[in-house]
Amino acid sequence: MTPIPTPPDDEMMAVHHPDDHDDDRDCHDDHDRSPVPTPVLTSLHTLPTRRYHLTRRGKIAQSTTERYLRDDLGFGTVLVPDGNGGGRGRGGRGRTDATIAGKIVRLVPRTLGEVSSLWELLTRRNDDDGGTVRLAVVDTNILLHHMDVLEYLRDDDDDDDDDNDENENENGNDDATSPSKPNPHPRRRHRSIADAIVVPQTALEECRHRSLVMYRRIVDLIRSSGDDATRADDKGRKQKKNGGGSGSERCFIVFADVHHVDTQIFHGWKGESKADEEEGVEDGTTTINDENDARLRNVARFYGEALYDYRRRRRTGARNANAEVVFLTDDAQSRRLASSEQPPPDERPGDAADRGGLYYRARSMRDHVSLLQKEDPSLTLLDLVAQFHSAPGPPMSEGIRGKDGGGDDDSGGRAACYPPHLSSQTLSRGLQTNRYYQGIYRSDRDSHTEGYVTIRRGEDRVAVVIRGKADVNRAVDGDIVAIELHSVDLWLGGARNGGDGSDSGGGGGDGDGDEEKERGSQSQTADDRNEGHDRQTKKDDAGIAADTAEPSLRDAENIAEEVAVDDEGEELRRPTAKIVGIIRRNFHKNYCGSICTIAVSAAAPEEDDIAPSETELARPAAAAAFESESKMEGERTTMHPHDVIAAKHEREHPDGVTSTVVFFPIDNRIPPILLRTTQRDRLIGMRILVSMDSWPAESEYPLGHYVKTLGVTGTKETETQVLLQEFRIPCEPFPAKVLACLPPADYKIELEPGRTDLRHLPVLSIDPPGCKDIDDALHCIELPNGNWQVGVHIADVTHYVEAGTAIDLEAANRSTSTYLVNKRLDMLPSLLTTDLCSLKGNVDRFAFSVLWEVTPEAEIVNVDFKKSIIHSIAALTYQQAQALIDKPEKDCKGDIQAGAVKRLAKLARKFRSRRINAGALTLASPEVKFVLDSESLNPTDVQAYTLYEANALVEEFMLLANVTVAKKILRHYPTLSILRRHPAPNRSMFDGLIQKAKTRGISICIDDSKKLADSLDAAAEITSDDPYLNQLLRILSTRCMSPAQYFCSGEYQAKDWHHYGLAAPVYTHFTSPIRRYADVCVHRLLAAAIGVAPLPVFLSSKSYLHDLAANMNRRHRAAQLAGRASVQLHTLIFFAGGDEGEG
Repeated sequence: MTPIPTPPDDEMMAVHHPDDHDDDRDCHDDHDRSPVPTPVLTSLHTLPTRRYHLTRRGKIAQSTTERYLRDDLGFGTVLVPDGNGGGRGRGGRGRTDATIAGKIVRLVPRTLGEVSSLWELLTRRNDDDGGTVRLAVVDTNILLHHMDVLEYLRDDDDDDDDDNDENENENGNDDATSPSKPNPHPRRRHRSIADAIVVPQTALEECRHRSLVMYRRIVDLIRSSGDDATRADDKGRKQKKNGGGSGSERCFIVFADVHHVDTQIFHGWKGESKADEEEGVEDGTTTINDENDARLRNVARFYGEALYDYRRRRRTGARNANAEVVFLTDDAQSRRLASSEQPPPDERPGDAADRGGLYYRARSMRDHVSLLQKEDPSLTLLDLVAQFHSAPGPPMSEGIRGKDGGGDDDSGGRAACYPPHLSSQTLSRGLQTNRYYQGIYRSDRDSHTEGYVTIRRGEDRVAVVIRGKADVNRAVDGDIVAIELHSVDLWLGGARNGGDGSDSGGGGGDGDGDEEKERGSQSQTADDRNEGHDRQTKKDDAGIAADTAEPSLRDAENIAEEVAVDDEGEELRRPTAKIVGIIRRNFHKNYCGSICTIAVSAAAPEEDDIAPSETELARPAAAAAFESESKMEGERTTMHPHDVIAAKHEREHPDGVTSTVVFFPIDNRIPPILLRTTQRDRLIGMRILVSMDSWPAESEYPLGHYVKTLGVTGTKETETQVLLQEFRIPCEPFPAKVLACLPPADYKIELEPGRTDLRHLPVLSIDPPGCKDIDDALHCIELPNGNWQVGVHIADVTHYVEAGTAIDLEAANRSTSTYLVNKRLDMLPSLLTTDLCSLKGNVDRFAFSVLWEVTPEAEIVNVDFKKSIIHSIAALTYQQAQALIDKPEKDCKGDIQAGAVKRLAKLARKFRSRRINAGALTLASPEVKFVLDSESLNPTDVQAYTLYEANALVEEFMLLANVTVAKKILRHYPTLSILRRHPAPNRSMFDGLIQKAKTRGISICIDDSKKLADSLDAAAEITSDDPYLNQLLRILSTRCMSPAQYFCSGEYQAKDWHHYGLAAPVYTHFTSPIRRYADVCVHRLLAAAIGVAPLPVFLSSKSYLHDLAANMNRRHRAAQLAGRASVQLHTLIFFAGGDEGEG
């Protein structure tokens, strides 16, 4: 963004307010454009602002702030490529880099100092004479809720298609205008919502305060406008045949209204208006939001007056296009004020009939887009407009009547389905007095009507259960909410007490006990029952089982799920609560899924003499038919739950263009979403992305808008895109700023100072066939004293990925590579992943080496850590390594590779035996591999993954290296080490397996990992006649455990560092830095521990390490689930005979 220059001290002067009677003040006005009456000002001054607020102690405090005001800021700032009219960019200030055609281009700010520059910017995107150019000024809500509309840009290919269609019409229609004659009424061709979009600084700062996600999107969009300008210059402007704009670029203008003298709210402004009186606003009382809204309206008027005056002065110009300034806001009151604040009719310019005498118009985004689509029917923008009001419809048969209708003007007086949310002031007071608690709502995996909120209870964090629609109260997974605890008698019995809380409920507890219970029982008979049936159906669907159980809250985040409710601490219960307010929404996420519509197959009921009401006309015939069928069958129906919900909520809108349909997300944690769309028939059978906009109290489900179509449901490409989107797997190409961090293509690896030369050692790697990202290599040689030297050599990724650079930040965000059946999504660019960092055979590579001296009996004598350069003599597959292990000793003489592999195998057996004796688990996780067709990449065969002793060999030495490095970094950084812990499983996780095993005479003990391992070994002897049963027991045991977690050593006590599955007191990840960012961090910690590199500053922050570990856990889990979903998808395709269809 363009920084506002700080004015020099010698230019600052105090502002003269209108009530300051100073006869000596200067009375010049250079610009002859004042949207509001302002005092006479010099070019630079300050504006003091005084505000009064009530302190916590009830006293009135005054605060005064001063703001620099200038009259030389022109008409805003645009970004242009450096060297193409660089304008007034001051040196290097305000510069930004953008990616254009794979190259980095320096963009610099250019100030539009004169209105002629603004006019040229507008009209160069509209080549026709007599057309209309539009300049749109946006407010904060537009930035927060309509980014999909602002980001819209019609592709050139779309215009080519439209042009071809028009040519065909012209050639085939006798009434069409001849190509040789100009069309007197050319159809307007819109590429975006306006020829230029003004983003005021006030709106930008408010957006940043309320949503950092949307702020980053608008900043990226502003930068991309500079990209578009360059692309247009490179490609040349296409000549349009029907009067449309020739440039395909967007134009965003950043306007510093906070510091611009012509858009200020000066002392004495009280904001009085008829609307204020209607709303009960007292004379002279304004809020910050009121002043911000007024300043934004002043921006629109400033541009409107300037363009009107400019056009009036140059009526004989070559381009005499009309100009329209539009103030886009979804605030109805602000739109009313926009009209009332402009000059009265007798003072308005009479020659501006096309604008009704107004300098600018205020429209909602929906009204503006509707107008654009009337002008250009080929424009498809209406579906992208966010919804804030539920469509008029029939009164709900169930629900509660509330005072707050959710702020919707067109709710039709319907009953509220949910209790109203408390005001921010009430919530603030309640949070201060601990009546309410703040936390993030997390939905259960299989239901959006059940979840939990984590709160602080003393020094502990406790998960509070939220159950039922009324208690969830329109919260969505990820929302920051305020909750009120139910009374203790409504808390759920803990698992240790044998209660699951099914009869306790959390549906009441707000003071209306009987009414709440009655309402809860009523709602359970309708949609809740259907949703419950739907959840059970999804649970019963065949699929690939999880490798591990879902992590418990205590294991994943160290959160207690039960609290003591007696003095002795023996009675434990799970607290319940209801959500009373939403502090911050989590609506900035696109959801995957499909729409469900009801096809009207039966004839409509016979019409009677009674005219139907308007609300009845709005209801689909299918919904009425469904209700009739339900009544006849005693409310028992065989319709799918999705059909039930769709029949109830699908309706046509009075505009005759749009209709409401029901979107069902794939993620069960998200409720169905009501969409208003113009393309219902086109979206049937498609996977689409939808964004959630709002959830009024009178709407049973949230409202949203269409974002994008992914493809046809059931096809491999579409479903792969769905799983990547659903698990939030980063799959975008690496940006240019990341690629700029890479070494040149002809980079040579040579020995550097401080690096040990180990190229004389017989290093080799052992990996799956076709592996390209080779992280690790091994060597084992005999020492003169009879001992052996063993080395684990890991790719030195940190040599190329410097801390804090763009490539490091990108890797930290991605955190891990994701492996699907048909593709791999790398954490690092391919130059590093498959070339410079990959320890391929017969080339030099940089490595981080761990060197042990061990006896032939696997006793470790000492260990050393080196930054090294190695030369791998071979890149073996597991099958090739196994052949060397099985090779007779007599044939191994002189064979360096065979000798090294055999020695490594001998040591690995001894290390493995010691681990198992210490309690390490030998579990099973079924893995399959697919044989893919070379062209379609569809699976042609599926096989069980074969494990060799060579697999165990590599695993043992990787485990040894990870444990050794963990001990080393802990000695030097006991509170800053990135470790990996695996908590002991909860007894309740194993209860089902233990009970089932008893039916076969098998006893399973989980007191510690050693006893569990012994139990499974004993079971192998009992079931020796059925080896598959023992394998099944080990698979199920794996799935009864929580997954391991990354953590910072300073956040947990030493006793909680233990890794249950490996029976290791400390453990970390060091051996795969190409595909795991945790390993990159550990490399940096180890380098600092041995003194070869300083520790990056950010790795010294516990809060940063906490966030980093949380992101790595989230990304690691998502990558696992995505890989598993890919296996499931290809399994279904394989058993369907390789045919892709609707799934």
